[in-house]
Amino acid sequence: MPDVAAAPADTRPYSPGLEGVIAGESSLSQIDGEAGALRYRGYPIGELVEAGSYAAVAELLWTGDWNPGAKLPCQPVPDAVMTALRALPRSARPMDALRTAVSVWGSVTDPSWPATPDQARALTAFSPSALAAFARLRQGLEPVAPDPDLDLVAGYLYQVNGRAPDTETARALDAYFVVGAEHGFNASTFTCRVITSTRSDLASAVVGAIGAMKGPLHGGAPSEVVEQIHEVGSPEKAEQWVRDTLAKGDRLMGFGHRVYRAYDPRAAALRKVAEGMEHRPEWLELAIAVEDVALRVLQEKYPDRPLRTNVEYYAAPVLMGVGLTPDLFPATFALARHAGWTAHAIEQGANNRLIRPDVRYVGPAERPLPR
Repeated sequence: MPDVAAAPADTRPYSPGLEGVIAGESSLSQIDGEAGALRYRGYPIGELVEAGSYAAVAELLWTGDWNPGAKLPCQPVPDAVMTALRALPRSARPMDALRTAVSVWGSVTDPSWPATPDQARALTAFSPSALAAFARLRQGLEPVAPDPDLDLVAGYLYQVNGRAPDTETARALDAYFVVGAEHGFNASTFTCRVITSTRSDLASAVVGAIGAMKGPLHGGAPSEVVEQIHEVGSPEKAEQWVRDTLAKGDRLMGFGHRVYRAYDPRAAALRKVAEGMEHRPEWLELAIAVEDVALRVLQEKYPDRPLRTNVEYYAAPVLMGVGLTPDLFPATFALARHAGWTAHAIEQGANNRLIRPDVRYVGPAERPLPR
């Protein structure tokens, strides 16, 4: 039997990982990697951290309106969700528990398509309560009901620890939530938009986003920064540790970014908050000292490479400083990103087109089945 002619070669450009590909348009955030700038709906991230709150930033993303007095208290966990959380093994990962909780929440509330700001508020205010409940259940403690007088971030810490945080601690974590709220078409946000584009509901979109963020290439770096800082031990050992690590060919976690070629503006905002804390934990002091050494040594060894501090580096000391355990870091990041995920779901639904890219076939040409 004669060979079947191969199809014409597909010569359209291909970018692995979709790097550099414009896959959509959004009015939510603008990232300038060369200048090291991040803006939410035009407002610089540093100003939002300084003058706003997570509740205000979430409302900005959902509605486009700036209301610095916005409030968003945590909401109770529905009985069905609590039953599911109690059924999980204590060894379950917090990200798995959060993913499960959002899925059950979607079954209970049955959100319609397209997503709305009210749905976004409800889901964003529910998730911290669910994660806090699991954090206590795995310790053999009973969950704490949310305090309606506390805003979302302080309310989350209250439900984790069973006591309200001091103003300084709540402020530090709120700054982390603000800088983590939104960041363009990252892997989890793009996942959220793809699911939304099929006209699936908000809970399904956020479950998918949580699944994408669970991967260590997306949501796990702050935990690794903690291990790194612990290895250093003290400021006087920082330089030798950094040089030894680089000599072995190992990475310094918290430095370098796929987008930013300058100092990550989110890291700058978090460092400013950290340095302004009246009672900085020793761990935070160590992180600041290690960063200064690392930047100097990296510039010395790799003068042509833009290896600057990224947000994960200061996420770690802030999260550690407010009393969260490292295994809660990725799930707490997911709580912060709820504002951005849900805002993208709203934006996608408002001008929807099914996201369905092409793929280049690289297998064998058409051929007869062996007889």
